[in-house]
Order: sequence, then C-alpha cells, then structure tokens
Amino acid sequence: MDYEGLTLEVKENIAVLTLSRPESMNVINSELLNGLGEAIKDLSHNKNVRAMIITGEGKAFAAGADIKELKGMKPDKAFNFSRKGQQIFQRLENLDFPVIAGVNGFALGGGCELAMACDFRIAAETAKLGLPEVSLGLMPGFAGTQRMIRLIGYANAMYLMVTAETITALEAQELGLVQKVTEPVELMDACFSIAKKISKQGKYAVRAVKELTRKGMHTDFDNAGELESEVFAGLFDRPEANEGINAFLEKRAPNW
Repeated sequence: MDYEGLTLEVKENIAVLTLSRPESMNVINSELLNGLGEAIKDLSHNKNVRAMIITGEGKAFAAGADIKELKGMKPDKAFNFSRKGQQIFQRLENLDFPVIAGVNGFALGGGCELAMACDFRIAAETAKLGLPEVSLGLMPGFAGTQRMIRLIGYANAMYLMVTAETITALEAQELGLVQKVTEPVELMDACFSIAKKISKQGKYAVRAVKELTRKGMHTDFDNAGELESEVFAGLFDRPEANEGINAFLEKRAPNW
C-alpha cells in the first residue's frame, strides 16, 4: 500500500513501513506526516501484524524536518506543526505491537525523533543520529526533548541537544539510543530476524509487555506494579498462556 511519501508492505505478520522520498533524504513535511498518520491508523486495525519495521529509502532514514516548509513559518502554524508531529508519533508509539526503527542512514532532527518513537533501534554502522535543531536557532518539536532524556538520561540528552552534535551508530549504541549495529547490507536482515523472533512469542504476552512498559515510564513504581499484576493475571484467561505453559512442560514448540 502507498501513502503520501511512504510505502507499506505486510508479509508473514510483519509490517515494513518505508519512508520513500529519497530525493529529499526523506525529510519530514506535513504531507509525509499525513501519510504516516493514515498508515498508523490502518495498522492499528490490522490484528494480524505482530511487529513492524520502519526504515528509509536511499541514503537516509529521515534527515530531519523539511526546512523549506519551516522557512517563514509563523508561531501559530509552527505550534500546529509541532503538535501534529507529536500526536502522530504518539499514535505510533501506542501501537500495540513492537515497532523497530531500521536506521539505514541519517536520522537527524525529526528523523531522530521518529526513530525514538519506535520501541527500539537497529542501525547500520554508517548511520548518524542527533537533534541538531539549535544550529538553526530552533529546538526539537516532535517531543524529542522528552523522549531523548528518557532514553539516554538528562546529561547525555542535554549535551547532544545543546551542542548540536551528531553521533555515529556505535556512539549511539554506547549511550543506549541504539540497541544493535550492523553492516549496512545486513540491516534489514537483522531487523527481520528480530521481528520474526517477536512474532514467534505469545501475541498477547508481547502486547502486554509493551503496554505495561510504556505506562510504567509515566507512573510511579507502586501503581505500575499493581497494574502489572492485573495484566499478568488477565493473561491466564487466554488460551495462549495455557498453550505456552503446556508446550514448555511437554518440551515442544507452542502452537499459537
């Protein structure tokens, strides 16, 4: 399926969403955000998808927001653009299956913010990541300030944002921003391998882990623990849990 600036393919319960504006290094403009929003809406209704990979066509994952669109933007329009990006990235984050960012090249500014809205990031060793908006007299606007501090801590996030430094994939891995680094030609195979591994696990168990982990970041420990117990208990009402336990005891693969 094609959306504005994007292509979406689903096979073997794995969705692959590709930013497909290689001539502009997949910069994020309003049209691409609209396409992303539509794709996320459709994916949220697809009960067969067990994991998703987001990547970019060409040399970039996404090289940032479209500077041409930002030029001359008035504050009211800038506010709406920022909120639109935040809301769409939040919907991406809230998909009930894991989302993997396959960072194939530059992931800067809004592109880095998009990667951070995914559950984790696998990067080609040639990739570069960063939030260099202050070099334009601006700042991240798609909730990058909030996601980055949660992912790599206040001091590391502040350093990268106020110096406008970009970092290599290996440097990002050392900070915890990227979870695995591969050779460029091996990136998508690595992402598919991880997605397939996820798809072999209990569907509702994986979704429960994502739900609780996301909610737990924004709630206090005791309340998050109580919620975990409730969701944990609820899994015992599903045939999936019985099948998983029986398969383990019978030393066989589960038949989900």
